[in-house]
Amino acid sequence: MERDRTSIHGRLPAVDPLTDRSILLARLARTYERALSRFFQRRVTVQADVPDLVQDVYVRLSRMVDPAAIEKPEHFLFVTAANVLKDRARRDAVRGAGLHDEIDESLAGSEISPDRVLESREAADRLQAVLIELPERTRDVFVLRVLEGLRMADVARAIGISTRAAEKHQAKALARVTEALEDWRHR
Repeated sequence: MERDRTSIHGRLPAVDPLTDRSILLARLARTYERALSRFFQRRVTVQADVPDLVQDVYVRLSRMVDPAAIEKPEHFLFVTAANVLKDRARRDAVRGAGLHDEIDESLAGSEISPDRVLESREAADRLQAVLIELPERTRDVFVLRVLEGLRMADVARAIGISTRAAEKHQAKALARVTEALEDWRHR
């Protein structure tokens, strides 16, 4: 037999604490969602994290035994928001957030494996370091000939040296680059 949902005095419907709690939480969410979003937008660099941070505040609020007992809801919510940021920063520090390379979405679906892409980037970085170490004229010859694809006679003319001198600089640069990349591959 179902019990009548009236108060002891029989006049007013009994209050369902779960419904009241849900109504209170929904009202707080509607009232403070924009303010909490602005709070987080000013304090984080990744704007896509803002909805998650706002949600974390509501999760903490929903775990309270009696959210109706909050005397200053705005103060409580913003102190909670500050604590959410602190906890996120601690968690990111432990996980080493920011120390990892982001996945390049432009390569999604590519036939090239992420390991191969990483290896190529490391090789490019090594090539750049080797080129910086080369004498300026040798570097210029290498860049014009190999990277820009000029003919050797055009390279020599652009730099103002003989074709034979440009060829010697090219040979020197190629030898150094080859040596450096071989050393890098065998590390």
